[in-house]
Amino acid sequence: MGSIMAGEKSRIDYSDPKYYINRELSWLQFNQRVLSEARRRDNRLFERLKFLSITSSNLDEFFMVRVASLKDMVSAGYRKRDIAGMTAGEQLEAVLAATRDFVDMQYLTYNRSLLPALASEVGLEIVPYERLTPEEEEAVSGYYEEEVYPTLTPMAVDSSRPFPLIRNKTLNIGALLRRKSAGRSILFRAGRGKKKIAEGDEALDFAVVQVPSGLPRIRVLPSSPEGGTRIILLEEIIRHNMPTLFLNYDVVCCYPFRLMRNADLSIDEDEAEDLLKEIEKQLKRRQWGEAIRLEVEDGMDDRLLATLERELAVQPNEIFRIDGPLDLTFLMKMYGLPGFDGQREHRYAPPQEVPEIPAGADVFEAIRRQDIFMHHPYESFQPVVNFVAQAAVDPAVLAIKQTLYRVSGNSPIIMALARAAENGKQVMVLVELKARFDEEHNIGWAKTLEKAGCHVIYGLVGLKTHSKITLVVRREEDGIRRYVHLATGNYNDSTAKLYTDVGLFTCKEPYGEDATAVFNMLSGYSEPRRWNRLSMAPLWLKDRFLYLIGRERDHARAGEPAHIIAKMNSLCDPAVMEALYEASAAGVKIELIVRGICCLRVGIPGVSENITVRSIVGNYLEHSRIFYFENGGRSEVYAASADWMPRNLDRRVELMFPLEDEAIREKAYAILCRQIMDTEQAQVMTDEGVYERVDRRGRKSCNSQLEFSAEAVAAAQHAAAVNTRIFVPEMRPNG
Repeated sequence: MGSIMAGEKSRIDYSDPKYYINRELSWLQFNQRVLSEARRRDNRLFERLKFLSITSSNLDEFFMVRVASLKDMVSAGYRKRDIAGMTAGEQLEAVLAATRDFVDMQYLTYNRSLLPALASEVGLEIVPYERLTPEEEEAVSGYYEEEVYPTLTPMAVDSSRPFPLIRNKTLNIGALLRRKSAGRSILFRAGRGKKKIAEGDEALDFAVVQVPSGLPRIRVLPSSPEGGTRIILLEEIIRHNMPTLFLNYDVVCCYPFRLMRNADLSIDEDEAEDLLKEIEKQLKRRQWGEAIRLEVEDGMDDRLLATLERELAVQPNEIFRIDGPLDLTFLMKMYGLPGFDGQREHRYAPPQEVPEIPAGADVFEAIRRQDIFMHHPYESFQPVVNFVAQAAVDPAVLAIKQTLYRVSGNSPIIMALARAAENGKQVMVLVELKARFDEEHNIGWAKTLEKAGCHVIYGLVGLKTHSKITLVVRREEDGIRRYVHLATGNYNDSTAKLYTDVGLFTCKEPYGEDATAVFNMLSGYSEPRRWNRLSMAPLWLKDRFLYLIGRERDHARAGEPAHIIAKMNSLCDPAVMEALYEASAAGVKIELIVRGICCLRVGIPGVSENITVRSIVGNYLEHSRIFYFENGGRSEVYAASADWMPRNLDRRVELMFPLEDEAIREKAYAILCRQIMDTEQAQVMTDEGVYERVDRRGRKSCNSQLEFSAEAVAAAQHAAAVNTRIFVPEMRPNG
């Protein structure tokens, strides 16, 4: 099916733009899939709030990075077309139009679906100031005077006070003012000149107040005799009390607005003498980058809007009129409100113990017994934390080496690494300072580790280190043994509860040798003569993927079993997609599980008839990368830190590792198969390049994430029953 004669291959141009979807529009499709979860009536109400909040934070980051990049390319006159045949200008125009439709759907969901449901089903209301009861108004006035007013900084603009710098992503209230003493003109300073905002024979002044980010955005009002919960937003309180900030003026109008700026750092690493200092300097500039999107409340006074448009230098197509509260990320705060437990998802069990490493077990002893495969967050991330913590105090441990891309705010792994250095162990840590939006966070951790005596590397020039690997070198009775942890996800104990990832513990010598080689390359650019198991980007990982895909193609042409299942976050690498098309045309069955961006099209006659693409958006964020190749009946399974994207394969340090143990290989394969069976959270790409929910008719219901959770519970219970009959020595810290 879908195969072609070998001689026809040369007549197909797999790089033809008609075979591809633009990357940015594909991302917007992904965010649309997240939004569809907020619109699902069979999801609990507060879960729907959560998903709507996520779409807002996703869109912010998309604009600060991807849209900002498009705008930079347009400004630079960049004319090269992307894989889908679009110039940067065409992409920017299409993205802004699609975003406008998306935002309309966001607020349609908020206004017409969620707000009425919250009020009618659980008695939760977000009220404007005008609807406060006398008792509520008294309470809000007291709150404003005691806590809000002292934190506000009103900034008027006149001949002596220039237009203020509006920080990225902050919520502000802009106002037009009229001096109370009649007949006097007020000069409005714009840039270096003096202008007036005319209203008849008078001139109006402009002022702005930033809504304090240090105060809660939502304020729960006092309980009323009628019951229910009523909330007012902080900007509503400030807006109503604007006259208290400008006593000599009448407030003609005031409206909230929010500015998005280019937040993509531009760092010349070759010229930077100190990468840490250079990134610190660039971080300060992020708040003042070029404006790329202005959100204003729908109905804003035209004179006020014209002032913002001129002073912030935004284009008309970059202005979004919002029918509701700006910045829907506040809904995540509502998600945490007490008293609504029944409106949250409770079917998922908390992370379970890893059966091979029961609580209190010696992690090294467990790894010596067998390779250990972990599936987070269904299985606990704690064994990974314990691995580093135990190594830090174990007298037999000589060295710990680790790569860190993103870690939690109060990271126990960082603390363990610092303790290890203080205990005299050799500790080498690569802290990737260029991890986007975590730069400041990682700079702080890097300094902490250096002070503790760790040898810290700030990443590599021109590359981001995105691999997830830890090496512990230990002296044992039979000599030196190397323990290795490899994973698809970050060493972040917080996100490990929310992201699906897989990890492997092993002390097999080939992995240990390769791990040593990885860290020697990172610290000293020393490449070994040979590698045993690991494949590394940007050196040869892409070539390895292309070889594995090509091998399936050759098996299909030879009439042998050929099948690819690949799970990842994004797929947009041109060479990989062309290889997949060629394999599909040869008859290889290709099943792709791609959470986010997918630029490949399905169902193209003679090209992609054998390819399916599905995306799973559920309770957890799908983050693992797992790859299955049938290989003529001798199947191979791999896990990796890399997606099939140019940035991962060409511009990052990434690792792929084989899952060689048969039982582990079966576990990983089962993860892929279960997600292909998913009928509840999966959406499937159609021949038109859009996504639709799975047709459930005649199919058994399957929520893969929920079933993984249940399986983890059953495995932990079985292991606990077995371990009650086996003495497990307590792990005692030493040193």
